[in-house]
Amino acid sequence: MLASRGTLAAAVVSLGFASPHARPNPHRAAGFRFELSFSSGAHATPITGRAYVAFSRTSDPGRTPIDQAGETGVPLFAVDIDNLAPGQAAVIDAGTFGHPVQSLRAIPAGDYWVQPFVSIYTKFVRADGHTVWLHMDQWEGQDWRRSPGNIYGKPVRIAFDPKSSAPIRLVADSVIPPIQVPAETESVKRIKIQSGILTKWWGHPMYLGAVVLLPRDYEKHPDVKYPIVYDEGHFSLRAPGIGSTPYWNADGTPRMILVTLQHPSPYYDDSYGVNSANNGPYGDAIMQELIPAVETRFRVVGQPWARLLTGGSTGGWIALAHQVMYPDFYGGTWSLCPDGVDFRYHQIVNIYSDTNAYWLNRGWMNVERPDTRRPDGNITAMMKDENWYELVVGDHSRSGGQWDIWEATYGPVGPDGYPMRIWDKTTGVIDHTVADYWKQHYDLRNMLESNWATLGPMLANKINVYVGDADSYYLNMGVHLLEDFLKMTNPKWTGEIVFQPMAPHCWGPPMPDLLGKMAAHMDKYAPLGADLKSWRY
Repeated sequence: MLASRGTLAAAVVSLGFASPHARPNPHRAAGFRFELSFSSGAHATPITGRAYVAFSRTSDPGRTPIDQAGETGVPLFAVDIDNLAPGQAAVIDAGTFGHPVQSLRAIPAGDYWVQPFVSIYTKFVRADGHTVWLHMDQWEGQDWRRSPGNIYGKPVRIAFDPKSSAPIRLVADSVIPPIQVPAETESVKRIKIQSGILTKWWGHPMYLGAVVLLPRDYEKHPDVKYPIVYDEGHFSLRAPGIGSTPYWNADGTPRMILVTLQHPSPYYDDSYGVNSANNGPYGDAIMQELIPAVETRFRVVGQPWARLLTGGSTGGWIALAHQVMYPDFYGGTWSLCPDGVDFRYHQIVNIYSDTNAYWLNRGWMNVERPDTRRPDGNITAMMKDENWYELVVGDHSRSGGQWDIWEATYGPVGPDGYPMRIWDKTTGVIDHTVADYWKQHYDLRNMLESNWATLGPMLANKINVYVGDADSYYLNMGVHLLEDFLKMTNPKWTGEIVFQPMAPHCWGPPMPDLLGKMAAHMDKYAPLGADLKSWRY
């Protein structure tokens, strides 16, 4: 591994590809620098976290420079801060790694709008013996740019000269206010609980929640118990979208309870709903605390045949993973555009046989690997760019981004307490030891294939997957491999997998169609004597 890593890194440089610094330069570069501080009025005590400055050529009150940053956005630079007191300065200079421009030296002289920002980390003394610093979700869904308590400054116009030695001082002095949770209504209810399981593991109060959409006339039928559908997905304070459509209240609609779960972690807006070496026992907390809290408060059938799963993208993976990992607890899953279900296609990276996630070595040249596409084939972002952007937002898998949460969910814990990288975030070189850990613990196709003799009798009629065959993130490819396996199973798999031609992420049947499929499934597979009528009114 060491030899191939060095060879590839050299090849990347020799062929003219940019290669960012893997670690902060301990010797600060001479010349231009930003000195970024925060005011005591914004935060009276020292902060450990990360300090940012973003550049923009334009002024837009509705979309500040920080808002414009992204894998294909405006330049963003950042450094970790450790116990930085109010008024003290964090230095961002030519040695600071940025994206998409990697050094301040590469930004042309001129006038720009710049904006400072400070993200605050929390100290977690975990039950596994590791102490880590991460951003604590404030019920915003692990989004550093809008997290309550984080600090920002207004954009200011500067004359930038990378050859100048005069510092530009920026002050973050405004605090993002608390999230306002929408009020409950007759049909939309909310649950928020402190998880004892997660609090013990993280060494810090941790919370779970749910938004519950009740069927029409729920209160008028006090003796009816309903099927329940867990609609998995990214953190949201909104009710499941079906509640705003005429279908939900129409005659003939199957009356079910629809629930979205809220389980943000210190690594992402969603924990992926499973037990994890880095995220902790979210699977246990959801199964033993959150779902019982929902099902004891509301009138549900409470039997596997009437407890169903759906969700898209991240939620599609959770919906399939929960069905696989808790096969006799749920009665079926209808998974839409799930994240990689077979890590031979982690998007389009084969983590088991590929050597690099960013480039394909073709001898005399390296071919850059895409990250995102349109259905017509046009590429909108490259693999290295999303990963390098995440590296600016936060090192040690702390960006709150997509690639980092996969590492935190699927990977082992490193010696420093943070997730072990599936690939070097700088060079893209894959660590196949980590890849093998992923395979044994979270490769859903591998789990099914390795354990079908046990799982098959419980799952053969419960797995349904839907995806666009031009998925924006190439997620259709892993689903093809899953289908290849399921078609050969004994006992025979009897669900459905549908590929929609030319459809992007995240295609799937609309919720009315899914609810119809679920109702028909319950009619077919409910145990003898089950109540299939009272909730149809």
